[in-house]
Amino acid sequence: MSSAHAQTRQTGPVENTEWRLRPPANLVSRRAILHWTLRAAVGWVIVVGAQAIHLLVNTDSPTWVRIAALVSLVVAVAHVAVMPRWRYAVHRWETNPDAVYTRSGWINQEWRLAPVSRIQTVDTARGPLQQVLDLATVTVTTASAAGPVKIENLDASVAARLADELTSTTKATPGDAT
Repeated sequence: MSSAHAQTRQTGPVENTEWRLRPPANLVSRRAILHWTLRAAVGWVIVVGAQAIHLLVNTDSPTWVRIAALVSLVVAVAHVAVMPRWRYAVHRWETNPDAVYTRSGWINQEWRLAPVSRIQTVDTARGPLQQVLDLATVTVTTASAAGPVKIENLDASVAARLADELTSTTKATPGDAT
């Protein structure tokens, strides 16, 4: 079974009485780890870099400023090393003819189930870094106060195919999406 096929495995129909939050079956792209790592690293380079410049310019900085800079560096290394792999372990998605399931986050995790009959729009987006890594995000907008369901960091081809499948399924599903 190819990795692209494994990422888009769909389960059979779900009875309306059986809808429940459950762990979705599919992983996001493995390149998501690199995407999250690079994004976190850029932020920390700015923070730790600014602190390092401050310490170089102000050689007589108080001890607490030096300790704060060291703590920032330790937290940055831990964050960049742990967060992307943790998020990859958590982020899951799945679709079937009746619903879209997602689980995302890393510290605060969010589980979502969106009935296909409630889908209003299906969009894909690719930021600059996602374009370089051949990744994309699928956003499923529903008639829900909780906001859209996002499936981040899919292979771009999987995201395009998923958007097409959800659009076709939504058009064929009775309901008013409200």
